[in-house]
Amino acid sequence: MRSKLLLALTAATLTLASAALPAQTSKWSIDPVHSGVQFTVRHMGVSNVHGLINGVKGTVLMNDADITKSSVDATIDISTIWTGIAARDKDLKSPNFFDVDKYPQMTFKSTSLTRSNGKLQLTGDLTLAGVTRSVTFDLDGPSAPETGRDGKVRSGFSLNGVLRRSDFNFAPKSTNAMIGNDVKFSLDVEIDKQ
Repeated sequence: MRSKLLLALTAATLTLASAALPAQTSKWSIDPVHSGVQFTVRHMGVSNVHGLINGVKGTVLMNDADITKSSVDATIDISTIWTGIAARDKDLKSPNFFDVDKYPQMTFKSTSLTRSNGKLQLTGDLTLAGVTRSVTFDLDGPSAPETGRDGKVRSGFSLNGVLRRSDFNFAPKSTNAMIGNDVKFSLDVEIDKQ
């Protein structure tokens, strides 16, 4: 009887001790200088237009024991959009497209990170021009952390996917024949450990 009581007490103590252990989560900040979005959209069905959006900021909470328990919260400064043609960039910032005076940022807040066929997929709520939709991206990374000469620990990852303009009611006056409905993009992110 005494050995059963001792065994039960030991099990209870181990359970309480493991519950008291802090989660293995580290906080990282997105480095806007080394992060950005590249996008491609079809123009009139005959050519592709490429562009960049910089000004990516935010926080990554990395679960070192289980990557699928990590999360991302980010903003993207739409005023930094660049396609190499000043007139087109001005039009993209206007109410015809992004309407940066009204919606200066695009935001993303992850809701899950899953592993499928050996690959990671990040799902979250993306808000674009006032419309929020759940989107899923393929995630490559995170890379193994590296320590720079300045002593900062850095890592990084990439997200790839396709957004449909119609899902966000984005630029509804532009027909799919004029501007493709599918916008391909890749987001490269460098993160600094806090």
